[in-house]
This record gives sequence, structure tokens and C-alpha cells, in this order.
Amino acid sequence: MTGERSVNLRNFQQLLGYSFSNIDLLDNALIHRSFVNENPALSCKDNERLEFLGDAVIGLCLSDLLIRRFPGYAEGQLSKLRAYVVNEQSLAGIARRLHIGDYLLLGRGEEGSGGRTKTSLLSNTFEAVAAAVYLDCGFEKTYKFLENIFAPLAEEGIKSVIYKDYKTALQEICQSRFKETPRYILVNETGPDHDKVFEINLTIAGMITTTGTGKSKKEAEQQAARGALEEFAKLQDTASPLNGEFD
Repeated sequence: MTGERSVNLRNFQQLLGYSFSNIDLLDNALIHRSFVNENPALSCKDNERLEFLGDAVIGLCLSDLLIRRFPGYAEGQLSKLRAYVVNEQSLAGIARRLHIGDYLLLGRGEEGSGGRTKTSLLSNTFEAVAAAVYLDCGFEKTYKFLENIFAPLAEEGIKSVIYKDYKTALQEICQSRFKETPRYILVNETGPDHDKVFEINLTIAGMITTTGTGKSKKEAEQQAARGALEEFAKLQDTASPLNGEFD
């Protein structure tokens, strides 16, 4: 490893927020196969084996993170969250924020075709970096490292994926936790025919009761479901040592 490469890797570690005991692992994670193919005399290895391992490491850490942070969510919701957080675009976005492309070793052909900005290449390289961290320090510290990266994305997913349809989200939680569906009852409607306002009461397992209003029954039901999700989140916060999991 050249002196310039060592300096670059030290700079990258600062961006990464993790200092390697074995810097060769990080070096390997940032070597694309195109560089290996064009430089056989260097006898270096590409990052594809690390990429393979990193995919599994990220999958396990994220699944564990979601299970812990969102204990009331059904399997279907957790799967949606995981898909939102871990996909090619998402991982490439993380790689771009970490400026991974600046530290890659690429062959001339890949360099010329814009490899440093390719979504698939950046996503794969982040997986390789995650594997390098895992091999360097083990599962527990890797979990903390990935938690810092993925927890904010999981919170975004709650708002973008899970709460997009409040009724569906609430029904999945109720079926998982209480083995029954929410009950929506129309209790009032006011205003002229062309401008009615509907009021819906919602009850869940005799525990949570909320009211929603809207210009249609569907809108009123969605608002009642939204209120129930907020109430359910408060109950979860009270029962769990993890706060803010439904923010």
C-alpha cells in the first residue's frame, strides 16, 4: 500500500466514523474488480467477497434493529420498512454521503464510464465496507455502526411507507397484537349534501378510542386511524425502554 493510499484511507475513516485495526480490510473493500483486472502485477483482491458478506451483515443488523425499535409492527410492515431502508438506491445514497466514490480503486475503463458515481457500484461498495467493519470488530460494534446510519432512515420509512395509509397500518398492527380488526362507526354527519362533514368513532380491543372527521367517510376513518396510531405509539413508549420509536 502506497503512502498516498494510506493517507486517503485515514481520511476516509474520519468520514466513516470508524477506525480500523486492520486497515487492509478497508483497502480491500474499496478495490473494484476492474482495477484488479488491469493491475495483475499488484496481486490484490477485489471486494466482491466482502460485498457478498456485507449484504448478509446489513440484512441481519437491520432486521434486528427493526424488531427492537418497532415491537408492535407486523411482519409485513417490517418487510416494507426493510425494503425502504435497504435497497440499491438507498445504499448508494449512503455511499455518496460518505464520498465512497472518491476512495475507490477503479480500472481505466470503469473510471472513464463514470464508475465512481454508478448507483450499483456504490451500493455494492458500501456493502463491502460494512463487511470490512464486521471482520475488523465483530457483530456488536458493527451493529452500533450500522444503527447510526440506518436508524434515521427507518424513521423516515415510518412516515413515508407505514403511515402513508393509516387504516392499513393500524389494521396490520391490530391483527398482529390483538387478533382483531378496528371498529369504525359513523356517529355524526353535518352540513348540506354538497359540503358534508362526517364524524367517525374508532375503537380497538376496548383499549383505544379515537374520533376522526373529514369531507368523506374514508377521510374521517383515515384521521381516526391516524389518531389511534399516535395513541398506540404512546402505549408502546410507556411499555418499552426505547423512546421515540413511532416519532
